[in-house]
Amino acid sequence: MISKNRLTPSGWAIIVLGAATLALGGCGRKGPLDLPPTANAAPAAAPGDTERERAAQPSVFNPTYGSDAAPAASKGNKRSFVLDPLLGN
Repeated sequence: MISKNRLTPSGWAIIVLGAATLALGGCGRKGPLDLPPTANAAPAAAPGDTERERAAQPSVFNPTYGSDAAPAASKGNKRSFVLDPLLGN
């Protein structure tokens, strides 16, 4: 007797892609970045710091830093891209 429940190539592709998605989705750790072994621990913020002083410090996590500064470069010419018709640009 022949089983009719065999997976087709497209069924195997879905299983493999699903397993790859789950495996790659679990890569990495949640939390802050690890410091290099040679780096010293950053000093904690002084209790006298005000919001204005903290806003003036450059940081990856400070979205307001440099927002009042002039742009570093002028806007260039628009170049065409392959997906522009699809994106509506």
